[in-house]
Amino acid sequence: MANHRTRIVVTLNFLIVTCALTAGAIAQNRRFDELRDDMVTAHIEGEGITNTAVLQAMRAVPRHEFVPSAQRGRAYEDLALPIGHQQTISPPYIVAYMTNELDPQPNDRVLEIGTGSGYQASVLAQIVKDVYTIEIVSELSKQAEKRMQDLGYMNVHCLDGDGFKGWPEHAPFDKIIVTCSPENIPLPLIDQLKDGGRMIIPVGERYQQSFHLLVKENGKLKDERLASTLFVPMTGESEVLRRVQPDPDRPQIVNGSFDLDENEDEKPDGWHYQRQTTMCDDAPMDGKYCLRFENKDSALISQALQGSAINGRTVGTLRLNYWVRCNGIVPGSEITQQAAVVVHFYDNFRREVGTTVLGKWRGSFGWQNARSTVIVPSNAKELIIRIGLNGAQGQLDLDDLQMTAVKR
Repeated sequence: MANHRTRIVVTLNFLIVTCALTAGAIAQNRRFDELRDDMVTAHIEGEGITNTAVLQAMRAVPRHEFVPSAQRGRAYEDLALPIGHQQTISPPYIVAYMTNELDPQPNDRVLEIGTGSGYQASVLAQIVKDVYTIEIVSELSKQAEKRMQDLGYMNVHCLDGDGFKGWPEHAPFDKIIVTCSPENIPLPLIDQLKDGGRMIIPVGERYQQSFHLLVKENGKLKDERLASTLFVPMTGESEVLRRVQPDPDRPQIVNGSFDLDENEDEKPDGWHYQRQTTMCDDAPMDGKYCLRFENKDSALISQALQGSAINGRTVGTLRLNYWVRCNGIVPGSEITQQAAVVVHFYDNFRREVGTTVLGKWRGSFGWQNARSTVIVPSNAKELIIRIGLNGAQGQLDLDDLQMTAVKR
């Protein structure tokens, strides 16, 4: 009798624990659903994406399933996050932007180059008939394939291999999306694009890239240069054989005067992931324009980023010189929500190894010259300079931003 009662108690305790775990998982999933909806509202709709199919797909795909467990708390921030093998998952806005530019249709067959985590392919899978995706890092490819199968995206077909060779046995494709940045457009991809098809691809030097939208008409390509962007260095021969290689011993700011805008999109070239920025001609300190950041909503970010190679073994410090003007700046509730110039350093595994925050401005004042010295970690291999309000509210103007590397 005593053993029977013990079994009943153990069974009840197991059921209680199981119910508690299930309830916790349901509550967490609801929280992720809320965060995902907020992400789409603030960072995708709020940035001008209106395509209903794209918005629905971004709301449907659980981005937290595509990032490492340590990053799940940040899955619905508009950030690139590391996924291992020196690769990242693109920010949600970039995924939505690239998908939107493809103009995906229900009967499309889409080729994706650079599977990564599988997130971009899964978003496309919500809209189109079939997605064929290629990843050169075999382990990433296998992980992504299993993840997408577990989530039920059965119209995604994965291949280990060099994506720049395409997938000829399934060509031609209605659309092609490239989520890694070659120096030039690979010819096999052009050949495998259907006549009337569209391709979006980031092209350029390792740290200076622009999206290009290609439309194939009567066998010829119409090429439209879009926004500046930055994708992490590629894996494979194409990266090693780049004709133009960065100089990590002499990192410099590109277009620090914010005057250059060759594609006339009213965004300064060389600066990527721009949010709520304006090329402002209101009494700039250098050239024709300064860069203005404006934000009235604490849920939004106003920023611009630029990347560079750096060799921390030879560069000991960076000297920054720039002009700043503020109007009614109020910091946000989070410690990171400051009007500032922020320098992030990364090692050769793309792990962050140091961050320096300069400025932390508030209130209002006219043009002031700022000079700062930033210590470079000895294991730094890349840097990202992030300028803007970063969640603070008000108006910030920056101009004539210069950076000089000083040897150790």
